[in-house]
Amino acid sequence: MVQARTLTDQELQRVLEFAATTKAAQRNRAILLLTHWAGMRIGEVASVRYSDVLSTNMKVLSEIRLNASQTKGNKSRTVLLSERMRAELAQYIAAHPPKDIHKPLFPTQRAQGFTPNTLTHIVNGLYKQAGLNGATSHSGRRGFLTRLSEKGVSVRVMMQLAGHSQMSTTQRYIDTRPDILRNAVELI
Repeated sequence: MVQARTLTDQELQRVLEFAATTKAAQRNRAILLLTHWAGMRIGEVASVRYSDVLSTNMKVLSEIRLNASQTKGNKSRTVLLSERMRAELAQYIAAHPPKDIHKPLFPTQRAQGFTPNTLTHIVNGLYKQAGLNGATSHSGRRGFLTRLSEKGVSVRVMMQLAGHSQMSTTQRYIDTRPDILRNAVELI
């Protein structure tokens, strides 16, 4: 099975620039960045509610606690959010304040949340329209883990951040790009 393409920083910028031209620009940007900067699965993004992201005083939390029904594998997990991801979510929420904190963070026109399948089609369409062939809704997650690997983060830490129970699963996500291989050889 062919794995989803990981994006370079320039390619991520390209899809974000394309997303900015779409009708739901802020929503699309937030969804893409949750996969790229937080390593969330598209099904997890689809299941997130305002109450998962906001504190009682309506501030973006530093982590999203997903219950078992919101994750793959039916195990609860915590997604840590970087400062820049929290800032992105704060911008999105400021433009789309919750009417009901228990509703989906990304509502559809009928105020219901997206299904994972529908959100997959939206994200895949953004990549395709941005000219990024081979990129899929899984590209962000793979890129998240690949970037962490390139920065020297241990596989054990990446495994926890990804919510994997097997290290071998995490290792399959990591892409080895030619420039990284070259840099590795130059360390000798």
